[in-house]
Amino acid sequence: MSQTDPSAPDPVRVAALYQFTPFAGPADLRAPLLAVCEAAGIKGTLLLAGEGINGTIAGTETGLAAVLDHIRALPGCAALEVKFSAAPAMPFQRMKVRLKREIVTLGVDGIDPLASVGTYVAPHDWNALIADPGTIVIDTRNAYEVAAGTFTNAIDPGTRSFREFPDWFRANRELLLGSGTPPKVAMFCTGGIRCEKSTAFLKAEGIDSVFHLAGGILKYLETMPAEDSLWQGECFVFDERVTVGHGLAPGSYALCHACNQPVSAEDQASALYVPGESCPACAD
Repeated sequence: MSQTDPSAPDPVRVAALYQFTPFAGPADLRAPLLAVCEAAGIKGTLLLAGEGINGTIAGTETGLAAVLDHIRALPGCAALEVKFSAAPAMPFQRMKVRLKREIVTLGVDGIDPLASVGTYVAPHDWNALIADPGTIVIDTRNAYEVAAGTFTNAIDPGTRSFREFPDWFRANRELLLGSGTPPKVAMFCTGGIRCEKSTAFLKAEGIDSVFHLAGGILKYLETMPAEDSLWQGECFVFDERVTVGHGLAPGSYALCHACNQPVSAEDQASALYVPGESCPACAD
C-alpha cells in the first residue's frame, strides 16, 4: 500500500474505493460487510446499492486488507481499484454501511456507467488534454469543494450537490458547446465516481467527445509531481483531514462544524471563526 519506515509508528491508512457492478440484493450484503469492518477495527462509510459499492474507510493495513478481500469477493468486484493515503490519526468516528438507491446520486434514470461512459485519461496525459484550446474542462464537484482547489481554467458549475449537475448542464449546454464544431469535454472529480456518472449522462445527451480523469484528483495528486502539476490549491476530502495536497499529504483546511464548509488557513485567523460554532461563511 505504501512504503514506510518499519521502526516508525504505523500511520492510519485511508482507502477510497468504488465499483459499479449489479448487486441483485444489496440489503443482503450489508450485515456481513459491516461485521467484517467492525471485526477489523475499520471506520468510515460504505454505500451499497443495486449499482455497486462506494465509500472511504480507514484503519490499519492489516484491517483494510481483510475488508478489501471481503469486498473483492462480492459479485463483480474482483478488479476493485483502491486509492490509498495516510492520516496522522483516525479520520472517522464510526463505521457505517448504508443502503442507497444510487452509490452516487445523479437522479437521472437510465444512466449506467457499465453501458456507456467517457474516455478515461491517465494522470500523465491529463495536462495535455486540458491545455488544449479545443477542450472545455468542467469540475463536477460541489461549490464548497471547488473553493478549496481546482484545475487551471476549469469551469465551476456552482452546484450544491451532484444531483444539480444535469439541470446545470442542460441549462448551459449551448453556452458551453456553442453552435460550431463541438469541443472536447474533460471532466474530473475527487476519486472518479462522479465522472463515471456525469460522462455517462453526457453520452446519453448526445455528446460523444467526453473524457474524464482516471482515478480522479486523488490519483493525479498522488502521481503528478508538484512542479509539473496544473492543480491549484488543495483537494477537499470527506473526512476529518478536510483537504489533501500533492502526495496526498494532509492539507491546511479545517472544517466548520456549524455549516460543514472547509475553512482556509486565512479564514481560521478571522475573528468570525469560532471552532464548533461559526466561520466567515456562516457567521452572519
